[in-house]
Amino acid sequence: MALEQAMYHVAIEVENSQCKGLELMFKLGVNDCRLIDVRRLPEGSVRHLISLPRGELSKFSGERLRVLKGSKGSGVLASFQTDGCNVCNTMLSQGAFLISGKHLGGYRMVYEFIVPGYEVFKRIVSNLESLGFKPKILSLTKHERKEGVLTEREEDVLWLALKMGYFNYPRKTSTRELARTLGIVPSTLSEITRSGIRKLLEKYFEPETT
Repeated sequence: MALEQAMYHVAIEVENSQCKGLELMFKLGVNDCRLIDVRRLPEGSVRHLISLPRGELSKFSGERLRVLKGSKGSGVLASFQTDGCNVCNTMLSQGAFLISGKHLGGYRMVYEFIVPGYEVFKRIVSNLESLGFKPKILSLTKHERKEGVLTEREEDVLWLALKMGYFNYPRKTSTRELARTLGIVPSTLSEITRSGIRKLLEKYFEPETT
């Protein structure tokens, strides 16, 4: 993702009967399951990250479900892989980064993603419409750089890291995945984030002048 281009945070609502994640949930009779992240993997498949009650795990017998480490208590985080659907494939093929897919009921989904440029956003919407979907635009927010303590590069990297869930617990993306999205090596990403966070902390904790 080229940081020189203006980045946008997009949320769209789509009726998506092709969603493999929802299809699997309906097939297994899983209730109270939440699709919290959808991610394209390097080999081409799509990883679905879900949150569900621990009691629902037994319904996945025979399915390739991976329970994530750190899942505690009554709730469980787990993932499975599919070939994806036309909605996910359209967004990802245009260079967008899919942050999450939120299930609203039935086959209605809200997708949040980052696009490198307004033209990319327009192409995604146009392509979805040509495939027979009727995307409803819920929000379109351009990342506006702020003048302050960070360099443009530091601000862009930290903004994208925040949007991609890098600072979430548990993390929604790894250092390697984020670096690959940015087109840099992990060591460079670590250097940029440490530098930016240090500047923000120094600014926050600087003594007040009287």
